[in-house]
Amino acid sequence: MKKSAEGFTRIAREVFAPIYPVIAEQVLTWSGIRDGLSLDLGSGPGLLSAALAEKSGLSVIALDTDPAMARITHETAAGHGCADRITPITGDVHCMPVRDDTVSLIVSRGSIFFWKDRVRAFQEIERVLRPGGVALIGGSFGTPALRETIFTEMRRRNPDWDRDVARRSGWATPEVLLRELAASGVALYRIRKEEEGLWVEIRKDPTPVTRHAR
Repeated sequence: MKKSAEGFTRIAREVFAPIYPVIAEQVLTWSGIRDGLSLDLGSGPGLLSAALAEKSGLSVIALDTDPAMARITHETAAGHGCADRITPITGDVHCMPVRDDTVSLIVSRGSIFFWKDRVRAFQEIERVLRPGGVALIGGSFGTPALRETIFTEMRRRNPDWDRDVARRSGWATPEVLLRELAASGVALYRIRKEEEGLWVEIRKDPTPVTRHAR
């Protein structure tokens, strides 16, 4: 059963909130990108978007398929004092309303497990990345201590939590993701296996492609 935007936001704010500043710092460090335009895919209530804006000079597009999340993200951004640098939009990762070669850093925490066609999504991600841009897409709980705290609370709220996590993880194993990345035709990619999660890293060749007029 699909959670409502309000229910999802409540869980994000009450349980998951501490992980977003940690994850934001991780992806900023891994990518080496702290300025330009960022895109948060499956942004939900905008907690990761806000953490990125607070910790860098990035402007952030918060993209989610649920139109209700745009209003909630506005509230989150205002509460974090960065409403001027976060733009919520409603859209789908499989066909993003974003121009080619414009985004410096793409991030997503958790949404990859729900994408219907990851091959198509990976192609879209490479399309919108600027030359030299980086995408980090995956699922992480930040640190071992944060993971344990979250799992303890989620098991209390949802007796099927461990089963749900195992099922979602089974849809996106490293082997499956590598096959999908190869099928997508994305040029530069790898799987990052961190202690508390797995990330797909996509980089766009920094050498601009010269398009000749016909």
